Amino acid sequence: MEFLEQLLTNNQINWQTATLRILLSFFIGTIIGFEREAHNQPAGLRTHILISIGATIIMLLSIYIPQTFTNAANGDPGRIAAQVVSGIGFLGAGAILKFGGNVKGLTTAASIWAIAALGLAVGAGMYIISAIGAAVILFALTVMDVFEKVLFKEKLYKKIVILVKKRYSDINQFQKVLENLDVKVSSAGFESNSVEANNKIIFIISIPVIYNLQLLTEELEKTEGVVAISIEILS
Repeated sequence: MEFLEQLLTNNQINWQTATLRILLSFFIGTIIGFEREAHNQPAGLRTHILISIGATIIMLLSIYIPQTFTNAANGDPGRIAAQVVSGIGFLGAGAILKFGGNVKGLTTAASIWAIAALGLAVGAGMYIISAIGAAVILFALTVMDVFEKVLFKEKLYKKIVILVKKRYSDINQFQKVLENLDVKVSSAGFESNSVEANNKIIFIISIPVIYNLQLLTEELEKTEGVVAISIEILS
């Protein structure tokens, strides 16, 4: 017990303190990464573990260099660690995916940034702050996820392509139909070709997960000039 207490309070970097901090970093990366893996995110369990341990090792190195090399005694321990904050953005960007009008992966990108911060904190020997931070982050990813889904209903994004005769190519008439059906229009576009007899009107819409697409199609088909309608799933 006394050995463990000395290990926790020791600010000098040796193999015992380094091992303890790396193991704690592994544990924190595991619990946060497991939650992301359970949500089928591209950056999951192993990614979070590696980021957490990597950030811890960099922080250990930042502290170890001034302690060991006399010429670097007046060096800034935070200089090397600061590069983690800027460098982690590349991994975060890789977790963000765009599906039509819907962007996914922002929460995972934020968790990558947060796990790097936790790794640095563990490496600096801030055990209590690291534990509290990990608990709050896990709470935000689990409990707040349920709360968010209850408060803000999940939406699906779809692409509607309407083939219309050229003399009936008025976007506004179709937009009114969509608005009357409580459909949110994210974007509207128009494609015209001098060779073809028809034009294309394209809408990107967001609708509730449970929605009557057949009714939507039938109402749009009632609009004068409609030749064909197709609906594509974006997310």
